[in-house]
Amino acid sequence: MMRFNFLPWREDRRNEKKAIFKRLAALHITLALSVVLVVWFVNEEKLNIQSERNALLNSEIKMLDIKIQEVSTLNQEINALQARQSAVEKLQTNRNQPVYLLSFLVEKVPTGIMLKSIKQGDQILLSGFALSNARVSELLHNLSESPSSLGLGQPELIEIKSATYSAGKDSRKLFDFTVAVPNLVR
Repeated sequence: MMRFNFLPWREDRRNEKKAIFKRLAALHITLALSVVLVVWFVNEEKLNIQSERNALLNSEIKMLDIKIQEVSTLNQEINALQARQSAVEKLQTNRNQPVYLLSFLVEKVPTGIMLKSIKQGDQILLSGFALSNARVSELLHNLSESPSSLGLGQPELIEIKSATYSAGKDSRKLFDFTVAVPNLVR
């Protein structure tokens, strides 16, 4: 004889499939959430590590900025010292120039000229008395033949005028002159 199963087997199978589907869905959701959480934790850890690196880099950058500032102050000090050194060297090389200038003037001032003042600055001003205009011209010619070590430029007659010079009873007619010689060494 045949047995008929009138039980709702289709519903049971459908309920069984639904239960399996729900379990699989719950498992997949759980797996997806766990993957999301793992990815989130990994990213958070990477962000923390990168933040620590950034903080370390920022602290190193601040230290390097301080060192750069120290180097720039050292460079300024070096430049100041070099300027002082060049000034001292310039003074050292030029310190004998007045002596050489006076020695040169002793040799090159012609007879008949009496110098009353010598002023040295950007230019050398010579003023004095001469017996004649020719003596002043000779002085200008002699000054123009100065050696290059003295650093004198081309002399220029600023002024010449007739003056009376009296020494005691004697009174003489002389020429009062002023000559400018550019000082190229200064």
